[in-house]
Amino acid sequence: MADFTDAKPPSQPIQPPLPDAAGAEAPQMGGGLSVIQYWAEHTLSPEGPKLWQTLLHKSACLSCAWGTGGQKGGFTNETGEKVQRCMKSVEAISAEIQPAAPPQVLAQPIAELQQLTSLEADRLGRLSFPMILRAGSDHYERIGWDEIYQIAETALRQPPERIASYSSGRSSNEAAFLLQLLMRTLDSNNLADCSDLCHSPSTVGLKQMFGSGTSMVSLENLQQADCVVLIGSNAPANHPRLMNELIKLRDRGGKVIVINPVIEVGLVKFASPAFPLTSLLTGSEIASLYLQLIPGSDVAVFVGIQKALIEAGQIQIDYLQQHTQGWQAVVDQAKATDWETITTICGISQPEIELAAQMIARSQTVVFAWAMGVTQHDNGVDNVFSIANTALLTGNAGKPGAGTMPIRGHSNVQGFGSMGVVVTDRLKQEIQQSLEQLLGRSLSRVPGYDTRRLIEAADAGQIDTLICLGGNLYAANPDLTQAKRAFSQIDTVIYLATKPNLGHFHGLGRQNTIVIPVFNRFENPHKTTTESGNNYVRLNDEGQTHLKDADLVSEVEFLCELAHRSLGDYPIQWRQMLETRYIRQLIAQTIPGYEAIGTIDDTLEEFTIGGRIFDQPQFSTPSGQAQMFVTPLPNLQLPTSEQFGIPAQLPHRILSLMTGRSYSQHNTVVYKPDDRYRGMPHRNCILMNAVDIQLAGFTAHQRVTVQGDAGKLENVEIIPGGVRPGSALMFYPEVNLIFKARMDERSGTPAYKRVPVVVYAA
Repeated sequence: MADFTDAKPPSQPIQPPLPDAAGAEAPQMGGGLSVIQYWAEHTLSPEGPKLWQTLLHKSACLSCAWGTGGQKGGFTNETGEKVQRCMKSVEAISAEIQPAAPPQVLAQPIAELQQLTSLEADRLGRLSFPMILRAGSDHYERIGWDEIYQIAETALRQPPERIASYSSGRSSNEAAFLLQLLMRTLDSNNLADCSDLCHSPSTVGLKQMFGSGTSMVSLENLQQADCVVLIGSNAPANHPRLMNELIKLRDRGGKVIVINPVIEVGLVKFASPAFPLTSLLTGSEIASLYLQLIPGSDVAVFVGIQKALIEAGQIQIDYLQQHTQGWQAVVDQAKATDWETITTICGISQPEIELAAQMIARSQTVVFAWAMGVTQHDNGVDNVFSIANTALLTGNAGKPGAGTMPIRGHSNVQGFGSMGVVVTDRLKQEIQQSLEQLLGRSLSRVPGYDTRRLIEAADAGQIDTLICLGGNLYAANPDLTQAKRAFSQIDTVIYLATKPNLGHFHGLGRQNTIVIPVFNRFENPHKTTTESGNNYVRLNDEGQTHLKDADLVSEVEFLCELAHRSLGDYPIQWRQMLETRYIRQLIAQTIPGYEAIGTIDDTLEEFTIGGRIFDQPQFSTPSGQAQMFVTPLPNLQLPTSEQFGIPAQLPHRILSLMTGRSYSQHNTVVYKPDDRYRGMPHRNCILMNAVDIQLAGFTAHQRVTVQGDAGKLENVEIIPGGVRPGSALMFYPEVNLIFKARMDERSGTPAYKRVPVVVYAA
């Protein structure tokens, strides 16, 4: 078995150079004047007035969970700071204020719509009328609301284990609460959610350790940190507002340790428009130290940091004895693991790891932050454990300016988890008890399907009905061939969406596929709320759509009407919930920490959820102490060419492939086809290290075939860049076609960030 440790790590700690991008046009820092240019082009265009109206609307940003907005104003964050919008926000709004998709376009033969890319599907425009694809038909047609509810009500009469939902963080807390209440009243726990594919290891791991599965760090706390350890995140592209906090941290003398297999230009230097005099033109240094680890080796890196801290006598024994359980086993593991094993697995030299440990030890307050580069592995929960263990060993949990901070990607994905949109074994006991009191009976104890298990169940013919509240379940999954086949085994698929996506054209049900057009967040005819990744709840004002003569429905209205027709007035008066303040009152009675939402309509006071921000080392576990866990080091072997079925004499290279978003992409929605910061001119590229290109006998820009265990992509252009030797990067959702991702059994999250592939000459 071949592994990917060919390239020897440097013997001394180094500051990485900027990556060698494909062309001279690739920028040498993130952000900059191009952001200003993008804003100008869009805000001064014909769409400008509507764009500005939306930017100023009192509603939360549509993009990431670091967004702004709400009652403080469209450009204001939770601490009251102004001018906090980013380009991702403008991209998301611009896509939502497109004209309606022409009916004749949506009525094309489905075979033609299936030829569209994600970008082309999004550019069709807004959905403005409900439509259905019936069994035996080759195209969508318009459908009336009475027939929609009739089909949906019939579909919900199936056995509860054969009914499922899938949801996305673009929606509201109110819709999320109604969805889970409807499903659990029907006795179904099949509440799959987009978080199952991304940050579920964070939720599972942190809940076991601290009793709370979210960030323990508020924005105010982050602004008190001396050091941030940023792992597996491309924040310049996906969470640009976080970059402002890192710039301010560096300006006050703090340190930023970046741990990432790819050298992202924005994590080396970033030019923020928020600081026009000090940053915009020249850029701000971000990474104090950049550790370019082998993909999937996070546990080895952090066990190494722990070992270095122990050897230097810099762990907090008194803190560990008073506030943690299981710490001695963690210390013993780090002591017993030899340096050669650690450095061989992670590809980082001992001096580099020791330097990172020294930076952490010499800082008074350290925040450990991570994104999907940590979680999307088959040992994602162990990755989270290892990071949090390190925070605890240094006493950096349970004090202002320090702690663990998963960086959520979707604007309200955390809110869906808070509302109970989870499978049974992840439902908080307090929520379970409140729901049972509301229902007057026990909840079903059937575990339920998370997202990957839902696809597998559907593929086995075990699902009859699926309601998708936003998202793109088809394209977000690995092995798109399986995903398409799984959908075809489901009798009725109902999508609620604002715009067309690939799922509407490929994720087709056996009997009926219904696409229902809904209002987006700033158009809803009623108030809603959302939750940020730092546990802050925002109140969104009512709005109006720009679409003329559109036949839209709010998600709340659809769920209320469907529930009323299916359940009558049990366990609540569903139609009364159209006045969403009543949903918020139910949430206040049901969801721990959300008590303040019951009066938010009167007070208009947004709030931080109780019991999640730990300023003292008193955690939400039964003992009040944090539980630490030993983390096994991963086996990172890759298949051989023979296992791929490739002749040894054929020029090839076996790599660990990371799937990722481009710089102008939100989840599966693509806004631009290229990635200028990585020098990737289109979607069918593979970013490789120059060492791997040379060893395989390839050349830059050569066209190759990339093959996984489920298929292959041909005519792929090689782009040399700053990726770790032995690894590569390609864009999803396109590359999802070629692999069957292994799954972290504890969280259900697939290993998108370490996919074995073979690259060979076309």
